[in-house]
Amino acid sequence: MVTQTSTGELLAKRGSILPPFERIPKPRRRTELGLLVFVWVVISALYLLVALGAKNHLPAHAVAFLAVLAVISFSLNIINRWLAPHANALLVPLCVLLNGMGYVEIVRWNAHAAQAQAMWTALGVALYAATLLFVRRTRDLDRFRYIILLVAIILMLAPLFPVVGLNVNGARLWVSFGGPLVFQPVEIAKILLVIFFASYFADKKELLSIPTARIGNRLVISPKPLIPVFAMWLFAMAVLGLENDIGFAMLMFTLFIIMIWVATGRAFYLVIGAGLFILGAIFAYHYFGQVHQRVAIWLDPWQYAQAKGQQLVQSWYSLGSGGIGGAGLGLGQSGDIPYLTSDLIYVAIAEELGFMGSAVLVTTYTLIVGAGLNIAQRARSEFARLCAMGLTVILGFQAFYIFSGILRILPFTGITLPFVARGGSSLVANYILIALLSRISNETGPDWIEAETLRSADATLSVARS
Repeated sequence: MVTQTSTGELLAKRGSILPPFERIPKPRRRTELGLLVFVWVVISALYLLVALGAKNHLPAHAVAFLAVLAVISFSLNIINRWLAPHANALLVPLCVLLNGMGYVEIVRWNAHAAQAQAMWTALGVALYAATLLFVRRTRDLDRFRYIILLVAIILMLAPLFPVVGLNVNGARLWVSFGGPLVFQPVEIAKILLVIFFASYFADKKELLSIPTARIGNRLVISPKPLIPVFAMWLFAMAVLGLENDIGFAMLMFTLFIIMIWVATGRAFYLVIGAGLFILGAIFAYHYFGQVHQRVAIWLDPWQYAQAKGQQLVQSWYSLGSGGIGGAGLGLGQSGDIPYLTSDLIYVAIAEELGFMGSAVLVTTYTLIVGAGLNIAQRARSEFARLCAMGLTVILGFQAFYIFSGILRILPFTGITLPFVARGGSSLVANYILIALLSRISNETGPDWIEAETLRSADATLSVARS
């Protein structure tokens, strides 16, 4: 007689033979540790070489830097062993590599800013641990959907508040609480909006994908479930427009369209998104001076080479001088480019490391996006899947937009390059983002658990048939 056995029963039987996966050796953490050692060697070499190239001698605090780098890198491995033992092994080493490459270039051009970047990195690692400590299960985030939305709204509106809001270079994106502490709250708000969108789309998936409303003799998808989330998206776009933050407006638009497409599998959402993008771009071009200016520079940069387009034109000369192998660490000549270590740090890396260094940078982001998509694919709930997808979209498209803006594929947006560019708000937010991806990855368990389940099921069926 054939008996049916559930997956849970199979795992329970298997538990009497094999130890629980919480207690087994953790090969992912050993892999992560090995990669972190390799990254530590690479960043240490870059740091020493850039000092030799620029000053012809080793830096005075080289030993201290190598020790701090080791502490930060290996503490992440310890944190994961404690709080996320089965998380993806690639995410942390790749992010540390990007963080280290950016820090080396910041030290090269602005030693004072490098000190601040080091402190922000330490804070980012601390918040990475705090995120894993307090978010023990992703379903806890799903339960507080509207509280998270409320916090996101407050953070997005904060730069518009009097006294605390700051206007810098025409964009009102920062808040200040006195002294040197300046923060960009939209960096945290974008992560909270991902969580809200993931929770809402997971809850309304069927209503958004299955036609239930009738127009004449045809069934169509009811627009009612879209009204609240579409209103929230319009609100976000309006706030970002008031703050003159076109880059993040593009990022949030991309996030919204991709997440609803992934949640429903309906391609017509992409078509609607393309139409809305065209209409929004036309409107922004005519009514937002910053958008009009950046599109004009994008279409004919040489006309503005001595004015607003000077920053990009100079960066292209630096990119060209880098060639294949680069000018050499510490030997670049890009110091006169405005905002080199923030908006255009990719140019500084590409000049000194050449096309090969640029390829390493792009490949690293590609690997992070691939790891994020793999985490989303293996997630155990619809909410976790959409959340991982949204977080990956933010990271990937943020890098894509800044690369495209510098290379004149798209108008320049001024978005910071994740983990690489100077900017404490972005760095801290990205460490929180990676922590959430690690938590989702950890919940899938070790790689062998699904294979063991399938083998146990096959063995049970074989015995039952015999």
